[in-house]
Amino acid sequence: MLSQVIAFHRSNKYQKDMRKQKNKILIFILTIVSTLGFSQEREQDTLNPDVIQVVKPYTPSVSDAFKVKEIPSLDDATTTTKKEIKYNIFSFPVASTFTPAKGKAAVVDKEEPAKLYDNYATLAGGMYTSILGEVYLNHAFSRTESVGGYVSHHSSQGGINDILLDDNFSNTKVSANYSRNERDLAWNIEGGFLHQKYNWYGLPQPLYNKDAADAIGDVDHAFLGFNLGADVAFTDSYINEASILYRRFGDNNSSGENRLLIQTNGDISIQDLDFNIGLQVDYLGGKFDRNYAIDEELKYGNFNIGISPTYQLIKEDLTLDLGVSFFYLNDTEYGDNKFFIYPNIKASYRMVDEILIAYGGIKGDLIQNTYYDFAQENPFVSPTLFITPTDQKYNVFVGLKGKVANGVNYNIDGKYSRENDKAMYRNNLVPYGFDADEAYQNGNSFGIVYDDVSTFSVSGEINADLNRNFTLGVKAAYFSYNVDQEAEAWNLPNFKANLFLDYQITKQWFAGANLFFVGERKGLAGFNDIDNPLFVDLLNPTETISLKSYFDANAHVGYHINDRWSAFAKINNIANQEYNRWQNYPVQGLQFLAGATYKFDF
Repeated sequence: MLSQVIAFHRSNKYQKDMRKQKNKILIFILTIVSTLGFSQEREQDTLNPDVIQVVKPYTPSVSDAFKVKEIPSLDDATTTTKKEIKYNIFSFPVASTFTPAKGKAAVVDKEEPAKLYDNYATLAGGMYTSILGEVYLNHAFSRTESVGGYVSHHSSQGGINDILLDDNFSNTKVSANYSRNERDLAWNIEGGFLHQKYNWYGLPQPLYNKDAADAIGDVDHAFLGFNLGADVAFTDSYINEASILYRRFGDNNSSGENRLLIQTNGDISIQDLDFNIGLQVDYLGGKFDRNYAIDEELKYGNFNIGISPTYQLIKEDLTLDLGVSFFYLNDTEYGDNKFFIYPNIKASYRMVDEILIAYGGIKGDLIQNTYYDFAQENPFVSPTLFITPTDQKYNVFVGLKGKVANGVNYNIDGKYSRENDKAMYRNNLVPYGFDADEAYQNGNSFGIVYDDVSTFSVSGEINADLNRNFTLGVKAAYFSYNVDQEAEAWNLPNFKANLFLDYQITKQWFAGANLFFVGERKGLAGFNDIDNPLFVDLLNPTETISLKSYFDANAHVGYHINDRWSAFAKINNIANQEYNRWQNYPVQGLQFLAGATYKFDF
């Protein structure tokens, strides 16, 4: 019965809805008809009755689709709500005897660090009755105080083939120092002593034979010297560091030289600009017992003061040093006074981080020449030198440097310099027309000549420190000289190259090598006549000779017996070339040495 009632009501509702829809449709049709009729009457009044056909291309379009955002609502008597479900957990304790173990870090096998010692002693011997020895000592009294020392000795009894005079030599140096590091400064005192002995064995042959060589007699030349100095560095002061050095140097021919050098630098601010100021005071005085050709005492000496202010500008990848150097020179022997001004400019720019850095600049300097420096570079000089400073007008340089990879760096540069009174070694000629009473007056020694020289050079080097076990370095340089007065740039090579490497093969074995090449140099040969040089030139004129380039290779290998003892062997001049390092002075051929090193602590 209830279903019939519901159906009746639904039928009534449907009929009412249908009547409403019919009425709406009838009204809509009447409205359309009346509108069309009205529009036709208006067209007949104003429009041309001709038939007009409008043709328009069909351009279909698709309307934007959209999603109906509507949530349907359920109006159903059978719709019910979900019942809330509750879960009950019945927990109770359970006895357990398990005890978790504590975590431990994994054990890594570590190598025992190498024991480092503060002192060592080395002794070796070999061919030509050679002895090589070194002792280095260092002892720290506390964290801030220590004392050290160094002793080196190298000697040989000689034995070079086809020479007429004794060629033995010895070189011994001793130094000691005391240093202390305090809160605001660190200072060091150092003293040293040297004794060197060489022989003027380079007689020009075949001008001299065995009998003439025996008549010359003893040709040894011994150098003696000592030095005393100190340096100090400040951590919080206008003065950054300062040093003082006094050196006495002489020989067994009554020659003597004194030098006192004081240097310091500090930072000052002027109108918010920071400047670094370098100060130098240099005194040199000495004498030789005679001149080369005249038995007359030869004295020399000068005193100079230099000051070098520099302003550094750092902006991102650019570093620029702008400076100038002022020098005052007083020749104490001749009373001449001179004033020099030199540029001191340098710039560097990081083009690609540490990979490519461009740099360049122009600098100048007043170079102090000394008997000590000449004798250390060429031990066969005669004790008859005229010594004066070198005026380096300018030194222009440009270059590129950087890192190719980790541990591999390079440097390529080009330089052009102009030096007035540049010192060069030239062979002393064989005397003619005056007595040769001295051992060095037989064309077997070197003097110093000065000239204005321009030098152009190009060099490059690569250093590789691939790991802790292997190190390699290669360097080469080309030189071109232009002299004003002299015929040649005496004894200056046109090319230099060297290679060195060190290799730790295993924990015990190690090895290394050093190879170098020196290009041609120019020397002078002939006679020297003070009274009648024109006659000698006609009889036997001087001759410019070329010293051949030479190659030398040295190698060493060693074995660490334990943490204290090591054994090693060295081979020098592997190519066995008795080349001339200096004119008429051949070197020892193949040389073999073997020895041991002992490391220790006090």
